[in-house]
Amino acid sequence: MSTDDRLVSALFPRASRYNPDWLVANASGGASSLWLAEWLSEVIDLRPGMRVLDLGCGMAAQSIFLAREFGVQVWAADLWFSATQNQQRIRDAGLEERVTAVQADARALPFETGFFDAILCIDSFMYFATDDHYLAYLARFAKPDGVLALAGACMLQEIEGDVPEHLAAWWDPSVWSLHSPAWWRRHWEKTGFVTIERAEAMPDGWKRWLDWQYVVCPGNTVELHTVEADAGRYFGYLRVVARRRPDVRMDEPISTVPTEYTKAPLLRAE
Repeated sequence: MSTDDRLVSALFPRASRYNPDWLVANASGGASSLWLAEWLSEVIDLRPGMRVLDLGCGMAAQSIFLAREFGVQVWAADLWFSATQNQQRIRDAGLEERVTAVQADARALPFETGFFDAILCIDSFMYFATDDHYLAYLARFAKPDGVLALAGACMLQEIEGDVPEHLAAWWDPSVWSLHSPAWWRRHWEKTGFVTIERAEAMPDGWKRWLDWQYVVCPGNTVELHTVEADAGRYFGYLRVVARRRPDVRMDEPISTVPTEYTKAPLLRAE
């Protein structure tokens, strides 16, 4: 099967129109960002002119896709990838009026409170957002009733105890950051900041994992053989969609603690 044929899928008709050379050249992770963005867009009402944050955008391929396919205004934010190079990709795609590249830390975002209609994160949320504090920080950048959503690699069930033997060859500590749809539902729901609309796995997501990996990195045999052996027992893709609750007040960042150093005696006077 040719590369062109591999990246054509009836499940993702919009993404299948894009040049496979462009897709591979702009791959910044282990999953197809366009496939995940299209799958997520099926359950989110994206309308022209909406302000969308693509958080952890990588090389901004899905930012370009979202702007081109749905007419939204996208801020493509990433810490690891150059905003200058991403802006050149955006310019080459003819979308510089609709996509803005930003180099920013996910924990120090340069945006106003309530700025976005939707905040999306494609296959990167597990790198910076599994702690109990992050959603409270991120949600303040969404409008009341605005969308917060993620799609990416996941565990289909949590592992209790030792790592299963058939996963051991590929496993390293970073894989513990992958969690199940049920885990994400509970993790977000317990905060009270959002209403969960969906937390679900992609049917046969492990097969899509392999379809993409065999194109972009066929030499990655340990991962490929592990996912094949797993056959959807633990590994797959998920999507989570929530809305910021308009009736819940978001706490503002603490700004009353002094941050400037003032010299004072170290010890009590004798």
